Amino acid sequence: MGEIQSHISVGIYEHRHNWFHELPSHIKIASVFSFVLVVVLTPGYFFQAHLSYALIVISLLIWNKVPLGLIRKRLIIEIPFVLFAFFLPIFGTDPRIDFFGLRLSEPGLWAGWNILIKATIGVMMSLILSSTTPQRELLVGLEKLKFPKLLVQIMSFMIRYTVVVTEELKRMAIARESRCFEAKGPKQWGVLARSGGALFIRSYERGERVHMAMLSRGYTGQLPLTTRQISSRQDYINGTLLPLVAVAVILIWSVFLK
Repeated sequence: MGEIQSHISVGIYEHRHNWFHELPSHIKIASVFSFVLVVVLTPGYFFQAHLSYALIVISLLIWNKVPLGLIRKRLIIEIPFVLFAFFLPIFGTDPRIDFFGLRLSEPGLWAGWNILIKATIGVMMSLILSSTTPQRELLVGLEKLKFPKLLVQIMSFMIRYTVVVTEELKRMAIARESRCFEAKGPKQWGVLARSGGALFIRSYERGERVHMAMLSRGYTGQLPLTTRQISSRQDYINGTLLPLVAVAVILIWSVFLK
């Protein structure tokens, strides 16, 4: 149980000693959001600027020692965007250009590139944020940034009980395997469906018990997430570095591409 609680509290966070790790969570969230916003607002045809953004993100990943395997796993979420970007040059509008015998849409190529590079940078920046900030501190940061309290509570419960439900699912899988169950084809789908239904019922009942326990302890609709985070002037200065670098990149390339 202690291992589960530890996983809930830190997620994929690994402690390091550098200015980005030690920034208060609300400043770090605002910094990352501002950087991604500048990237999104950069026109797609400024591909030199986007490559510069990518180099900045890769440098942050290396500096914060984010494992390569973790990066590959998190990039899976980008697959729908990759597929969409892949089909844009094929089904896009004229004018078209020849590319190894294929007639591809030039606007579609730019749009696909735009979606692909911006989605990749966004996913990697979210990975940097989550790997340098414990999950509880992320919630505290969102609360300090005046994020809707109801959504913060929903995310808090999701973080806490996703691991609990996953562990319950693993125990059910072990119980099936101990009874020599193997999912080899459609004949076993009925067993898996009943297992899913049982997991839903158990999760629902657990949620009711947790809610009753919270009410009995004086829960009034607000979780005590707020912790004391001292933010110095230097923290705010450090928090502006990332978005300012992004703004500098777009300004420099705007001058060179004129």
